[in-house]
Amino acid sequence: MIKKEISIGLVIALLGNSIGFIVCVFIFSALSNQGLSFTETVKASIANDSLGSLIVLGAIPNLIIFFLFLRKNNIYRARGVLLATLIAAVFIAISKFA
Repeated sequence: MIKKEISIGLVIALLGNSIGFIVCVFIFSALSNQGLSFTETVKASIANDSLGSLIVLGAIPNLIIFFLFLRKNNIYRARGVLLATLIAAVFIAISKFA
């Protein structure tokens, strides 16, 4: 039961992080003066070594999800959100130092 709740929180947070990342990329592509597409913006962020920044900005919805789970007393789902955020942090650290 506990593993199921943590898994639900993990999946919801990963979806939230993915949606947040996509929204951030679309916002940055719209705000760029060059009129880059979605894939061009991602490629440019990889070339400029700023992909981690986009992932961090994409993790902002996890904060909202985390506090919603805490407010509804879904502590194990909140732990899943925390786990997803840690996974994103490890991914960013690996991409920065590799």
